[in-house]
Amino acid sequence: MTAASSAPLDPQVLVVLGATGDLARREIFPGLFRLFRDGLLPEDFRVVGSGRHSPGDDAAFRDQLADAVGRFTEGTVEPAAWQAFARRIGFAVSSAEDGTELAAAVRRARAELGERAGVLVHLSVPPAVAEDMVRMLGATGIADDARLVLEKPFGTNLASARSLDATLAELAPEERVFRIDHFLAEEAVRNLLALRFAGGPLTSAWHRDQVAYVRIDVPEELGLEGRAGFLESTGTFRDMVVTHLCQVLGLVAMAPPARLSAAELRAEKLRVFRALRPLDPAETVFGQFDGYRDEDGVAADSTVETFVAVRAWVDDWRWRGVPFLLRTGKAMRASRRVISLGFREPPVALFDDPTGAAAPAGRGPMELSLELSARPEVSLRLPVKRPGFGFELAPARLALRTADLFGDGEPLPAYAKLLADAMRGDQTLFTGAAEVERLWEVCDPVLRNPPAPSGYPRGSWGPAAADRLAGAIGWAVPER
Repeated sequence: MTAASSAPLDPQVLVVLGATGDLARREIFPGLFRLFRDGLLPEDFRVVGSGRHSPGDDAAFRDQLADAVGRFTEGTVEPAAWQAFARRIGFAVSSAEDGTELAAAVRRARAELGERAGVLVHLSVPPAVAEDMVRMLGATGIADDARLVLEKPFGTNLASARSLDATLAELAPEERVFRIDHFLAEEAVRNLLALRFAGGPLTSAWHRDQVAYVRIDVPEELGLEGRAGFLESTGTFRDMVVTHLCQVLGLVAMAPPARLSAAELRAEKLRVFRALRPLDPAETVFGQFDGYRDEDGVAADSTVETFVAVRAWVDDWRWRGVPFLLRTGKAMRASRRVISLGFREPPVALFDDPTGAAAPAGRGPMELSLELSARPEVSLRLPVKRPGFGFELAPARLALRTADLFGDGEPLPAYAKLLADAMRGDQTLFTGAAEVERLWEVCDPVLRNPPAPSGYPRGSWGPAAADRLAGAIGWAVPER
């Protein structure tokens, strides 16, 4: 976390809209519990979960959360720690049409904590209802002086994103709005910034003269897992490309900021996004895994994409002509998050076979890879000489694992980091309104003219058309 994250916290009322949903169960409440267990929440706090339908009384809601936190929190959940956390949790019904009960619960919680208590509202709701929920927060007074955390995607297209931003601006200044993209909080992303800007040869080689291609490859084994309604209404392109993958692209491609602050990072990413060529449907592949239409909650004739591959271009002096290959999909063979940069080969191939034979298969260019996981790994593929006579080269891989250097403890999950930063008002790893709107502009051609999805088997690497899109470069997972 940044320096601001170590500042003392005033008492907090933490409001979670969509508290019975999948994201709350998997990420938000486990993240809050982890902060509590590690002593990173304020001494005095209350959590108010909310949704359209009550799970019963507060005790029933806590029992539901106990199961989720036990399943999705790394390490042992000690009963005493859970009980100390859970007794601060309650539930209040709310909807876009009626927030009366929720507003009363928030007022009671603030009264219990005292006049210094702050309010953080996390809107874990579908993008189609986010703006209406924001209006409810304003009409009931819940948004008064509160920090508002919004989940991606921010809107469903450019027009809805602009409308949402305008509504937010009526209720809160930009410094109280936190658009969450948990990819930006991964330890590996911070390592990316260190590799790029801490000095050394990579800092001076990070541009088109040295880099031949960039890949951002995020396949997922996870299928729907109860999220059919969300995916049917949103699709993988809106869920992953407009947000996570393009945000990572911005961090990879941006110029060095003057300092690591929210304003400077956002400004440099925005410059990249303004240079990002609008995505071309002809350079985009959609897929849908076999059996998707048989899932509960999925239309029998659904054309929603569960897989996306895109070739993107950044038309500035630093990256013009370098392809950025983006891929993500559900129900694939493995789950990975890999950024890789392939470096240009020298103009004179000193070690080619003098007879003119091709280079050995799989030798490939020098390539830097970063695993965007909780336990980051940085690796470098490079050619080495085989022992013996002559100069026969073979690929080798050097790997650096942070767990080997700093111990294999339990890293703080991305959601926990972002929630802690939001409580402290630190926007460094959150996205800005201008970035969001520009990315909707970039993605608009594909939204207006989406390619028909090709089928692919569960447990595969997606449609064959994606391999053709990547061409000789290939995808990072599996390594080619």
